Amino acid sequence: MPGTVGMPSSNDCLPMRPQAQLIGISSATRTILDEVDYAARSDAKVLITGESGVGKEVVAQLIHDRSIRSQEKLIAINCAGVPESLLASELFGHVRGSFTDAYRDKQGWLEQAHRGTILMDEIGEMSLQMQAALLRFLESGEIQRVGSDRRSAIVDVRIIAATNRRLMDRIATKEFREDLYYRLNVIHIEIPALRERREDVPALVAHFLQTFSDSYRVALPVVDEEAMAQLTAAPWPGNVRQLRNVIERLVVRAPEGVIKVADLPREVLSMGSQHEAVGTALHRSPVVEELFGRMVRNGENFWDVVYEPFMARDLTREDLRALVRQGLSQTRGGYQAVAALFNVASDHKKLLSFLRKHECHLPPEDLRVAPAHLPQTAKSRVAIGE
Repeated sequence: MPGTVGMPSSNDCLPMRPQAQLIGISSATRTILDEVDYAARSDAKVLITGESGVGKEVVAQLIHDRSIRSQEKLIAINCAGVPESLLASELFGHVRGSFTDAYRDKQGWLEQAHRGTILMDEIGEMSLQMQAALLRFLESGEIQRVGSDRRSAIVDVRIIAATNRRLMDRIATKEFREDLYYRLNVIHIEIPALRERREDVPALVAHFLQTFSDSYRVALPVVDEEAMAQLTAAPWPGNVRQLRNVIERLVVRAPEGVIKVADLPREVLSMGSQHEAVGTALHRSPVVEELFGRMVRNGENFWDVVYEPFMARDLTREDLRALVRQGLSQTRGGYQAVAALFNVASDHKKLLSFLRKHECHLPPEDLRVAPAHLPQTAKSRVAIGE
């Protein structure tokens, strides 16, 4: 299977998957590809930064695949996934008898990657002691196995480091060595979060739909216009990894072959940007806050939570309008999406009729909350508030 942005390694140390792809059409993605080509032309150390799930591993594999080392191994190490007591042994190897259960000499990952590339993921989680050992290796290329008092080998390996941490902040708190940072940071590739390159979402969706329909041997689903607008507008805090998981779930659960807004999981429908959440919370009463939470977080439906107390006059028209406005803000417009958010997806026309009857249907100009970066077709669809 081709690698894609945001696809993590499943083990602490494995040869990376072949034929990595960087999916997307945004200017940010094109810039990353230019940086990959630049890095691949040399043996310089590379530091890849970005939030968890953006695709640091895939960028590392692309650099390796396009370099003169492509015929040799690319070994990925998750520095946070190996206990501190074992990391030195796994990285540098050990000699027989150096510790309990060390029954034979063992090559470390650095020796195994000789003439190839090693990706040290989550480098920011490495202890200061291990940082010092790594720095010594970077300065000399010499391997000294755990338990040995002499040099075991000199290896030729390219180092690519990756982290979702801000290393300068960790340097300021004395948790990361400044000299090691400058050793690693020869070529720096920063991968923006998915919310900063939304133009890539449709291409990623199409790729994952094809990947998982092939994997599960089902017909290729189609995402309708409003559902695609919703996917594109979502902030994706888990980045491409989260999008990939959502699309896999949709492929498995799309019996009719068309994915609509009502099919999207609540985590997508309820995702709103942080500033929107703060802004709308300032205008919500405690009653509205509670009722909205019961529907969005607890999965209760609109007819039980809102309709019954409204008809009993326990809720005011302003409360109902506030709930509707919050739903539209969270879903970025569209009554079909709001109905799904309020757990009455099959009743969205009934919901709309009820709101109009009681003068709580917001006019079209209040629904124009779609961001300017959405495609024009998606923006116009959201604005009319179907």
